[in-house]
Amino acid sequence: MTTSPREPALAPSPPSHDDTPAWLPVAAVALTLTLWASAFVAIRYLKDDFSPGSLSLGRLLIGSAALGAVAMTRPRTRMSGRDWAAVIAGGVLWFGIYNVALNAGEQRVDAGTAVMLIQVSPLLIALLAAVFLGERFTLFLGVGLVLAFAGVAIIALGSSRSGEHDVVGVALCLVSALAYSVALVAQKPVVGRVPALQVTWLACTVGAVVCLPFLGDLVRDMRAASASSVAWVVYLGVFPTAIAFTTFAFALRHMGASRLGVTTYLVPPLTIVMGLVFLGEAPPTLAYLGGILALVGVGVARRRPKEAGS
Repeated sequence: MTTSPREPALAPSPPSHDDTPAWLPVAAVALTLTLWASAFVAIRYLKDDFSPGSLSLGRLLIGSAALGAVAMTRPRTRMSGRDWAAVIAGGVLWFGIYNVALNAGEQRVDAGTAVMLIQVSPLLIALLAAVFLGERFTLFLGVGLVLAFAGVAIIALGSSRSGEHDVVGVALCLVSALAYSVALVAQKPVVGRVPALQVTWLACTVGAVVCLPFLGDLVRDMRAASASSVAWVVYLGVFPTAIAFTTFAFALRHMGASRLGVTTYLVPPLTIVMGLVFLGEAPPTLAYLGGILALVGVGVARRRPKEAGS
């Protein structure tokens, strides 16, 4: 596959691709990040009511049903064998392994530490995109990643309790970050050819199939859970899963994988605010400092060299 210096070569896109307003992908990213931040709060709320596997399966079954109800009313694009392979890989890694590992990790480490650990993924995405997608690893991107990662480290330091880190929990969160990074890079070429809704629905369904061994746990946990806990599971399936993954796939169609991946550094500050509002968790001063540094890093990483021009 030949590539240009800036973006990977993709199959011809529909004419509407170039007519998309510049603000629309940005709005899609903003909605995605807000809903994903809320997911960390919901997962923490549910950690005592649902096991990692049952929560993943419940969320994915609801998400798949919601996505399918809409996808079946829309025209669908014929997919090649390579497209199917990428979608299946994304479903197994991003929707399956990512969710189970993150849920298990958040049962061992606090939500703030978990969301910080996930933020190593933009660095992995940038490296993978440079190697496999032909995207440029610019000086701005490198400096921005360093700044953002430093901010993440400060937040993790300020949010953690000395001596109470769980090594297994940290490892599980890092597994989630790796699964997410590989899946995003694998999915990038596909969303250039196939509608975001179709890709997300199929990948979510694959993830649900992967998690079917947890069906017995889901039935047991649903019977024992309160109505509010069940409502949170429904929320996770409809909003952070069905809606947010679709808007993210849409944004991925119109933005470089590495530049889109680095915007996820906005999730920790959003999660901190939501945790304060909904869970009454006030972060330490260092967390605020780290959040500001992470935001600066995001801004720097998204700059383009003048010679790259648009």
